Parts: sequence; C-alpha cells; structure tokens
Amino acid sequence: MAADERLDAARRSEDRRVKTLLAACCFAALSSLSAEVVSAQQQSPDISPLETVQKLYGEQKWEEVVRLARGQTIPSAEFCYLYGMALAHLNRWQEARDAFTAGIRQAPKDTRLLTERAGAEYRLQNYSDAKSDLHLALTLNPKDEYTLNFLGTIYLLEGNTEAALKYWNRTEKPRLARVTLAPKPAANEALVARAIAFNAPQTLDLGAFRTTEARLENLGIFPQVRLELVPAGESDYDAILHLGERGGWEYSHWTGALSLLSGVPYQTVYPEWYDIGGRAINFSSMARWDSQKRRASASLTFPIGHQSDRVVAISVDGRDENWNLSQTFTGTASPITDLNLRRIEAAVELRSVVNGNWSWTAGAGVIARSFVNGDANASLAGAPFFTNSTSLEASVSVKRAMIRVPERRFTVTGSVESHFGRGFKESLGPFGSAGGSLHAEWLPHAKGEDDAIHVSVRGADLFGNVALDQLFELGLDRDSPLWLRGHGATTDGRKGRAPLGRRYVLINSEYDKNVYNGGFFRLSAGPFLDTGKITDDSAMFGDPRWLVDTGAQIKLRVLGSVSIAISYGRDLRNGRGAFFGTSER
Repeated sequence: MAADERLDAARRSEDRRVKTLLAACCFAALSSLSAEVVSAQQQSPDISPLETVQKLYGEQKWEEVVRLARGQTIPSAEFCYLYGMALAHLNRWQEARDAFTAGIRQAPKDTRLLTERAGAEYRLQNYSDAKSDLHLALTLNPKDEYTLNFLGTIYLLEGNTEAALKYWNRTEKPRLARVTLAPKPAANEALVARAIAFNAPQTLDLGAFRTTEARLENLGIFPQVRLELVPAGESDYDAILHLGERGGWEYSHWTGALSLLSGVPYQTVYPEWYDIGGRAINFSSMARWDSQKRRASASLTFPIGHQSDRVVAISVDGRDENWNLSQTFTGTASPITDLNLRRIEAAVELRSVVNGNWSWTAGAGVIARSFVNGDANASLAGAPFFTNSTSLEASVSVKRAMIRVPERRFTVTGSVESHFGRGFKESLGPFGSAGGSLHAEWLPHAKGEDDAIHVSVRGADLFGNVALDQLFELGLDRDSPLWLRGHGATTDGRKGRAPLGRRYVLINSEYDKNVYNGGFFRLSAGPFLDTGKITDDSAMFGDPRWLVDTGAQIKLRVLGSVSIAISYGRDLRNGRGAFFGTSER
C-alpha cells in the first residue's frame, strides 16, 4: 500500500506539471495574439475602414457609407471625399458641403474636393461661393474642362453672357445650332446680317460677340443689344440676339414724342428720325430758343457701302450766344458782361469699328465766328480770344477697351484724341490739342443693375492762339461734356461763369442705386464727387486751385430710350450750390 501511495503521489505531481505547462502555453498564446492585435491597431487604424468605404461606395450603398463615415473621429481627405459624394447622391447637400470642407482643410490643393463642394453650393443656390471654389480650382488646374464648363454655366444662369463665353471658349464651346434675331428688325436685313460677326454652325467666340455689339452700336439704331443662349440638343445652343431698335414716329409715337419734347423745360426740342427707309440713315437735330443761348444743329449719319463698321456723319451747327465773363476773364480794365458770340460750323466725320476692342474716328470742319463787344477793352494779349475769324479744323481719336473683367463686371475704356487746325487771322494762326480719357464702370452685383459705380478721368492741353469758343470749360453747360456739377455755367442765363482755359484735368465719380425698375420707367439715385483743375498760359482765364464739388443726382430712364438727370451739387470751396437738369437720348 505504501508503494501504491508513492505511485499515487507521483501521478498527482505529474498531472499538476502538465496542467501548469498547458496554462503557460495558453497564456503565452493569448499574450502573443493580444500583442499582434495592438500592433495592428497602432500601425494604420484607417486602412480597414477606408477600404470598406471604398467597397461600399463602389456598390452604391450610400446609406452604409454615411453610417460608417460618421464613426470616424479624424477622417482622411479621401474619406471625406467619399463621405461627401455619398451624401450628394442622397441629395443631402448641406451635409455634403460640410464633408467636402473638412476634406479641404486636410488637402487644400485637391481640386476634386473644391469642384464637388462647388457642386453642393450650386445645388444650395449659393452661386457666389461656388464660383469662388471653381476659380480656386482653376488656379490649380487651369485647363480642366469640367471646371471651365461648370463655371461658364453658372455665369450664364446669372445672365452674365460675356463671362460665360470667356470660360466656355477655353474648351471651344459653345457651338451654335442657329442664330436668330428677336424681334426681327425693321432695318435692312443684309445690313444687320453683315454686322453679326458669328454664325452657325461654329463656336461662338467672345471677341466676335463684342465686335457684333460694337458694329450694331455704330449704326446708331440699336441702343440695346442682348444675347441669349438657349440649349439646343445635348451640347449645342441657339443664339438669340434681342435688339432694342430705334425707329421713326411710325415705330413708336410715344418714344418719338418723348424724345422730341424731353428738352422743353430748358426751351429745347430734339426732332429725330432713325433708320430712314430701313437703311440705318439717321437724322438728329436740336433747336433751342433760349434768348441768351440760341442754337440750332442737325446731323445726318449713314453707313458706307451698307457696312456697319464704317459710318459717316455730316453736321451743321449754329449758335447765337450772350456771354458774361466778369467772373472768369481778367484781361480787361472793366469786366465784359455783354459779349455776343455768333458761330456756325460745318463738319464731316468718319467713325470706324476695327473690332470689339478698337475703334477710331476722324473728321474735319470749317468754323466761322464773330464777336460783338468783346475786344473793345481787352488787352493786346487778350484780343485774340475775341477775334472775328474763320478756322479749319481736323481731328482724330482712337478708343480702346483696356481692361475687361466680365466675371467681376468691371471695365476700363481709354481714348486718346488730337485736334489741329489754323485760324485765318494774323493774331491767331496754327493751333492744336492733345488729350485722353479713362472711363471705369463697375457693377458690384453678380446680376442686374441695382448698384453701379462710374469713374472717369479726362485731361487735355491746347496750344496756340485760339478764340474764346475753342477753350475748355468746366461747369454745368449743356454744350460742354466737362461737368463740375457744383459750378453753374451761366450768370442770369448768359454763359461765361464756369472756369475756362487751355489745359484741364477732370475727375468725375458717381454711385447709382436703383430705386425703382418698372415696365415704363427706371429710377436711380446716388451721390457724386467731381474734382478738377483748369489753367491758361495767358493767366487771363483759368483757376489755379483744385475745384471740388459734391452732391446727389436722380436719373430717370423712360421707355428705355430717354434719360432725364436732375442734380444738385455744391462747390466745397465757396459753398455755392447749383441745380441742373438735362436729358439724353
């Protein structure tokens, strides 16, 4: 039994050793497995979820992609892209936009995220942010066709056809199926057809559209031209040119009467006939019976050879004006208060359009003038200003669109011009001038004309002995385009109050806010600021100071044809104010 007891003890001891060994092996195996799991988790926690999301996305299981993506604390840019795309397929656009935004924070140069966020913003009708994203994507990939086409489409939806063409043209789009006119103009069909620089089937080029606008404007019978692009099939478009056409009295009695009588408040009428015989022959004239400023003028314009890019204007202009120079001329011992000027001019001018950016004008004329009570007390140096004389003049000017940013609706147009001639009097002789201008316009909103900012800078220098009527004038004179809107141009109805001189600089700026826009008229209002300086080598005219005027104006556009402007300006140097009203056609 003792032996049996020893065997039993040995067997129990062996069993305990086996159990201990098995337990140690299990512990080692579990420890090794746990270490491998921890190690795998530490190496790349996103690999498995990303692969899963990619598989689900490929299977178009959008809801499962969204559910799995929500559990990620710090998703990668690729994860955000797939998440955002899944949300987009579910039409959850705001969430999709947020997902793409999170991806852009991690990969700001990933154009996919930018263009897809633009797509979400487009669906949310946030066109401004969509355009910003697409422009940023183009800086990273300027030739991407999808981005260019997308950007052009947004601009077209906003009514900005020029901006749409700018970006579509980079991908040789849009291709035209048809070109039509609406309504069909009364002008000669062949003449209008020659003005259109594009046709179907071809790609509509932005430059061709601008050339078409310039040619139609040169004819003088289409003050409003609007291009509409309508999809025609999968990739083509119909181009519809909407032409606002001027016509004679038979075209619109209301428009004709309004144009004729718009100047009655300042004793002026404007008899006009447009598109005579359907051949773009236009006659415009004015008659003013103001006892202090009588004037009559007439102009006949017509295209050469039925070509819209070359137009000739023949004009005559006669004036009988009384002047009071007591505040502006210092070349006499006693003030000139009762000067009378009689002047008649005949001229011919050629206006040519090179393309949508360039145009030029050349002209020549003869002027005869006579003065009464002008030179009786004038000094020897001041006598040429009041010399009865006849002069021959010629002029040439070039106009160019210098800056055009259609997506910002910003343009800058520049021009240079020169006049030269000779006065046939011993005290006069050769004369000439050189000048230039810059005009900037900005419409800050993506569409419409609710706000508009205009700035113009002009200047010129005149040399040689010239007569009074050849000097530049800064002030509110309907016979001069150089307005300082706080400086009246008359004293008791007589001209001569506004500063005169041979050399000037003038800066006009204004802001127009659309107040009302109805079918019959449009009303806008806003402030303006004018500043300028005018001098003369003789020191008998001019003002050595910078002149500054500010005020407000109201503009009324009636029937889309006649504009009436009323302003009040104040001279900030002397505190005087001036009301002024005028009309433009």
